[in-house]
Amino acid sequence: MKTVFDPGPRQELAARVALLSADSKARWGKMNAYRMLRHCNTWSEWVLGIGAPTYRQTLLGKIFGKMALRSNTKDDRPIGRNMPAGKAFLATEREGDVAAEQTKWLQHIDGFRHFANERFIHDFFGKMSKEQIGIFVYKHFDHHLRQFGV
Repeated sequence: MKTVFDPGPRQELAARVALLSADSKARWGKMNAYRMLRHCNTWSEWVLGIGAPTYRQTLLGKIFGKMALRSNTKDDRPIGRNMPAGKAFLATEREGDVAAEQTKWLQHIDGFRHFANERFIHDFFGKMSKEQIGIFVYKHFDHHLRQFGV
């Protein structure tokens, strides 16, 4: 399975991110290109531990999280369309500097090369192994890049 911790998938993701532009249109969902980039950057910072985020699993996650995690990391099946984004990761501004957000996302993708955030706890899935984190990060990024046709 593809993981963001392997060089090949990181290079593939970076090449796809480079294909985005301010004019890229979503095939599904409500985000424009800028909002998707902001979402992915905010989410990346959370996973990487940038800015000292706090981690807490929701009650619903404590009940269903492990089952959902296994389902999302057991094979190469991509994340389905129109999955809801956590409210903490929604970009409130509608427009902004797409090129700056692309550059930041590329830096975050490269930053997964040295992932060392042992404190990370997914708000729904809970504690994840490093292998599960790598697979899910790849799938999350792939989901949004497919959303914009790249």
